[in-house]
Amino acid sequence: MTYDSEDVQQILQIALTRKQEGEFSREELVEMASELGISSNMLETTEQKWLAQQEEEGSRRTFNTFRRRAFWAHFISFLAVNLCLILLNLITSPSYFWAIFPVLGWGLGLFFHWRSVYQSKTEDYEIALQKWRTQI
Repeated sequence: MTYDSEDVQQILQIALTRKQEGEFSREELVEMASELGISSNMLETTEQKWLAQQEEEGSRRTFNTFRRRAFWAHFISFLAVNLCLILLNLITSPSYFWAIFPVLGWGLGLFFHWRSVYQSKTEDYEIALQKWRTQI
């Protein structure tokens, strides 16, 4: 019986998920690669690429967490200040609702802040990420 590469990948994936320990040593990884006909140089190159990808993903997660915390701090200050302004408005001049102007103005800024934080597939995101990396 012969298997194509997709079948082999699926079979190995199932076998790996069924393994009880869930972890493999470096030696086991090298042994599996050699059994599959993968050279040690190819394995090491691929492993280095994988480690670089893991580091990149970790860096992006940290950056996203940093940006989201900054947004939520902005949101909380928006709520606190504007609630105080609304209360002040209702106490001092209930007939004219002037507090709507700072609420709308700051709300617009808050919307753009939200959009920049949660839209991570843009060129601006990549620029901000690179700038953040140089600052840390």
